[in-house]
Amino acid sequence: MAPEFGRLITAMVTPFKKDFSVNYEEAARLALWLVENGSDGVVVAGTTGESPTLKAEEKLNLYRTVVDAVGGHATVIAGTGSNSYEDSLELTKAAEKTGVDGIMLVTPYYNKPTQEGMYRHFKNIAEATSLPVMLYNVPGRTSVNLLPETVQRLADVPNIVALKEASGDLAQITRAISLCPDDFYVYSGDDALTLPVMAIGGYGIVSVAAHIVGTRMKEMMEAHLNGDVKLAGRIHRELSPIYKALFAFTSPIPVKTALNLSGHNVGPLRLPLVEATATETEQLKSTLKSMGLL
Repeated sequence: MAPEFGRLITAMVTPFKKDFSVNYEEAARLALWLVENGSDGVVVAGTTGESPTLKAEEKLNLYRTVVDAVGGHATVIAGTGSNSYEDSLELTKAAEKTGVDGIMLVTPYYNKPTQEGMYRHFKNIAEATSLPVMLYNVPGRTSVNLLPETVQRLADVPNIVALKEASGDLAQITRAISLCPDDFYVYSGDDALTLPVMAIGGYGIVSVAAHIVGTRMKEMMEAHLNGDVKLAGRIHRELSPIYKALFAFTSPIPVKTALNLSGHNVGPLRLPLVEATATETEQLKSTLKSMGLL
């Protein structure tokens, strides 16, 4: 089953009001803005959306809100993974009823499962839904690394169709691409590796930076696909400062700060995440100004 996720997918932040309740109206506006500015789809309630701090009902309401806003025009992928198999299973089943186009499942964090444990976790959840599933490997946050050989086994599950790979290890990503069938799509999970991963056969990016520079990222990806290596490389180099700035401290603090500075009312972060310091804000503002983004 080939995914229809698109090549540029934004891992969308979750807007909050001043009282830290979810700002669903702003979520709809942001989703529309992202789609109008390069995104082929969005991940809702993923890591960048502060998923560990969201209640299940808030996630389901976010899925419905974003589907209502951009459904039919862009792909909506529901982040339903966690370190609890039962919770992930139930949320995945409920998400399917909201009209989302796909599911993203992160490797179980804190538990530190074995490769066999991750295989069974993902396989069983995928078999409980008719939706296409994207796996998400991010060892820096979860302390477990989904190995290419396990991804290869999971690619045999008919509706496990993609992998967001945020290990930062190009050798590992290369092996995953090599081992999996042609109709299994590997996405970079790191903005700074978008072009390198596509150069070795990756399909696209699940991005944070596309909140700010989505149109330019889309131009870079299209240049690469059209064989204009020089233009793609030039845009990649041009975007490097914003990639660095948005991960200079714990994500999604920088991107939420940048969005608020840019006039998007995405609000605060929920504890244990806190606002950027004055120094961090000024550094981020400086980068945005130098790139003509403020």
